[in-house]
Amino acid sequence: MDDATTPKIASKPRPTKDRLIRAAARLFSNCGYHGVGLAEILAEAQAPKGSLYHHFPNGKSDLALASATWASDEILLLIAASFEPADGFADGAESLCQKLANLFDAGGKWSGCPISSTLLEGPDNAQFHRHAAHLFEGWIAEVEYHALRLGLGKDEAAATAQSFYILLQGGWQLARVRRDSAVIRTLPALL
Repeated sequence: MDDATTPKIASKPRPTKDRLIRAAARLFSNCGYHGVGLAEILAEAQAPKGSLYHHFPNGKSDLALASATWASDEILLLIAASFEPADGFADGAESLCQKLANLFDAGGKWSGCPISSTLLEGPDNAQFHRHAAHLFEGWIAEVEYHALRLGLGKDEAAATAQSFYILLQGGWQLARVRRDSAVIRTLPALL
């Protein structure tokens, strides 16, 4: 059958909770925690107000924690997808930075780090800070795991993973300010 006669299968819409989390993650990343109101999140997610409090009893703060976790999980998947097929640590770092730079270019919005924009630019909230620390330590641990797997020694893997995280955060900010993804592409050479 050709495309004209092939029946179109409608995709099932995402569950409301998932739509809320993804919409909040996008908006917080673009505008920061304080730059986004609940009405904007609800409109972006195409969700009724009651559903927000049904899924997130503490409202915006619960949603911020959930959206940061979702965004972090996406970054962890990107780290794994970059390092798993790599022949060496440098190849994995190069692949990750290339993928992140491509996301900057494709998005065209020059968003901030989805964790920092959501949890560290939000209210001075100890729970937010603990959660951000936990998520960032997860990124470092994932990179360290791959560094070990790809032949770096234990101490070198730990130091390299932390250095890479620091470079990545600084590079992300500089790329955002300059509106130039080339900054991210240059990071592996700095390791």
